[in-house]
Amino acid sequence: GSCQGNSVERKIYIPLNKTAPCVRLLNATHQIGCQSSISGDTGVIHVVEKEDDLNWVLSDGPHPPYMILLDGNLFNRRVLLQLKGTSRVSGLAVAIAKPSPPQGFSPGLKCPNDGFGVYSKDYGPQFAHCNKTVWNPVGSGLSYEDFDFPIFLLEDANETQVIKQCYQDHNIPRDGSGPEYPLCAMQLFSHMHAVTSTVTCMRRSSLQSTFSINPEVVCDPLLDYNVWSTLQPINSSGKVDPEKEVIIVATRIDSHSFFWNIAPGAESAVSSFVTHLATAEALHKVSDVHLLQRNVMFTFFQGETFDYIGSSRMVYDMEKDKFPLRLDNIHSFVELNQVALRNNSILWMHTDPVSRMNDTVEAQVRNLLDILSNSSVGANMSLQEAGFSQPLPPSSFQRFLRARHIPGVVLTDHKTAFQNRYYQSMYDTPENILMQYPEGLSPEETLEYVTDTAKSLAEVATVVARALYRLAGGANNTSAIQADPKTVSRMLYGFLIKMNNSWFQSIIKPDLKGILGDVPQHYVAVSSPVNTTYLVQYVLANLTGAVVNLTKEECLSPEKTPNTEIEMYEYAWVQGSLDPNSTSRVPYCVRSTVRLSKALSPAFELRQWGSTEYSTWTESRWKEIRARIFLVASKELEIITLVVGIAILIFSLLATYFINAKADVLFSIPQDPGAVAY
Repeated sequence: GSCQGNSVERKIYIPLNKTAPCVRLLNATHQIGCQSSISGDTGVIHVVEKEDDLNWVLSDGPHPPYMILLDGNLFNRRVLLQLKGTSRVSGLAVAIAKPSPPQGFSPGLKCPNDGFGVYSKDYGPQFAHCNKTVWNPVGSGLSYEDFDFPIFLLEDANETQVIKQCYQDHNIPRDGSGPEYPLCAMQLFSHMHAVTSTVTCMRRSSLQSTFSINPEVVCDPLLDYNVWSTLQPINSSGKVDPEKEVIIVATRIDSHSFFWNIAPGAESAVSSFVTHLATAEALHKVSDVHLLQRNVMFTFFQGETFDYIGSSRMVYDMEKDKFPLRLDNIHSFVELNQVALRNNSILWMHTDPVSRMNDTVEAQVRNLLDILSNSSVGANMSLQEAGFSQPLPPSSFQRFLRARHIPGVVLTDHKTAFQNRYYQSMYDTPENILMQYPEGLSPEETLEYVTDTAKSLAEVATVVARALYRLAGGANNTSAIQADPKTVSRMLYGFLIKMNNSWFQSIIKPDLKGILGDVPQHYVAVSSPVNTTYLVQYVLANLTGAVVNLTKEECLSPEKTPNTEIEMYEYAWVQGSLDPNSTSRVPYCVRSTVRLSKALSPAFELRQWGSTEYSTWTESRWKEIRARIFLVASKELEIITLVVGIAILIFSLLATYFINAKADVLFSIPQDPGAVAY
């Protein structure tokens, strides 16, 4: 029969397995986030469901320090700063608010990426630091505070209920006086190795790497890869002809929240990059794209949340001739920002008022705006100008403008402040962009179900694709250019609800099938590439590439195969769909122009860890992150137990000593009376 150990630890502790910690991030000047002490922090649990409950924790309760189980609706700046200022709190476990807080919740900054965009004291000073427009008015800046106690998110409602039950059984104050021991306690472990700033932690890691055989790195730069492809193939190892003009289409593919790797980013990232992917598919289907006088480059930037990591790196590479394109090749720039929450079906076109003071740029921007407006004629939406007196919203385009005056436009669903009330938060979920499915659908039916959100994003993609065709010099009628709402539906389901679905399984390489987790998160992280990057790469290859008749060996080693033009194309051997009659898949080879380029801030390439020009964000390393609850005895009982234990130990030692000393008497062997000595 099977034998199962029943350890003492399992009898004492209940582990909390579905949690997400707040971790420490650092930049050139300071540290943000949370951490526990080196051996974890422990406290008696107190449930806080309304603000009045805080009085017990902050002043009345007789058993500090407390671990607070905080209702998600109270997780705000005012409450957290109260808790930050007291030694009576040892940590915080936050339960997700359901439904999302109606007043909105954004732990990001009111002025995202301030200081790293184009506006400064030297360029449009009247627009610097969001003087003209506060983009994220509900931003509390909580994600950018530094807390010296651990804060964990409880992702599982069942675990939250277990904690509440333990609290109700043991910790509820009776008749105004404190509860009796034993009490229910919680322990949180999230000790961080890095301190102070990126300058300090990178210097320490660098010294360790230089002088130590087993270097202990304390922090890592946030890094990943940008995904890019072109409408007409270009030589990736050479340089594009200086005369060749390219239109860049861009979006970000990362998001963030207060908690590590919890970044659903439905409106802040997914709505725009899914629209961008649908635009790329619609354009690639046009029959005369190879005849267009201008090329189009589809670019997906990673790490933009953290002071434009991806876009600043691409601009840096273009300036240093480390990229096939140069800045001179850029004809114009179209960026898709947050586009899912449109009021009255209006999409706003934002431009840069400073560069438009130049007559040449103004004429090009005017042309760009006219083409976009005309492309929306006949669609169920209209494009309007946000106004000449307003600056650009936070966008990757700003990093290109820092390098040179490029004509460009940023498309958003907001004229001034964001429509998104959950920007960079755990509540920026499919519900935030009004994705709704009928009840009772199987996963496969949900994947294929076309939601209203998918239809409206497909409309945006259609308008943008038609405008790009015109911008690139296309002369034919654009009414046939149409984005597919079914593709948009599949992408929204895969990037927001369930990555591990049949479509994603069929379009990725066999050795990558392990990346398909359940709930998608879009945090840039430090181990690259992250799942989002891989999936954007393979979805883009699937939508814009071609199936070619190559064997597995030829596909995996195209350089050995004639006529593969490996400078122009990338080849991928993908899993394919399941054969309907068996459990095996039908793999095939995809040829596309999709490539990855590094998204690591130039500050780390240049070893300028205190840079104010480039992003300097790093993430601290840690040893373990875990949470558990258990019953704790009173201090008196613990002391009595200790004293009794010590007394028994001393008694045992004395008894052992005396027994040992008198062993010859106590354990002597009696003589046999029958034996006679002569």
